[in-house]
Amino acid sequence: MIELIIPKLPMRHKETTENFYALLGFEVLQNEFPHYLMMKKETVEIHFFEYQDLIPAANYGQIYIRCSNLEKLYKHYIEIGVKIHPAGSLQKKHWNQTEFSILDPDHNLITFGEKSLSV
Repeated sequence: MIELIIPKLPMRHKETTENFYALLGFEVLQNEFPHYLMMKKETVEIHFFEYQDLIPAANYGQIYIRCSNLEKLYKHYIEIGVKIHPAGSLQKKHWNQTEFSILDPDHNLITFGEKSLSV
């Protein structure tokens, strides 16, 4: 019966969030409510709620996005100037995933991962 999960992340400034996720390739799905934003890329949908008192350094919001062609996405993000998290460069993890991470303007941690090919 459960079909889909849609994360809801805090944002301080709607326009800043929209611009950042647009850089990542997301498109606005809905923007008619002043304190709420919905964005989508392919099959991934993320919602954002306004939280102006958010202290980015104290934000523990995070999501994991499973991908294909992860290395291509990683290179593309670097080419367009997306900052990779200092501890989140592209690497194969011991749990058989290859991953990289970024922080959005409100310090929500976004990790992209792909199942590693067996060697």
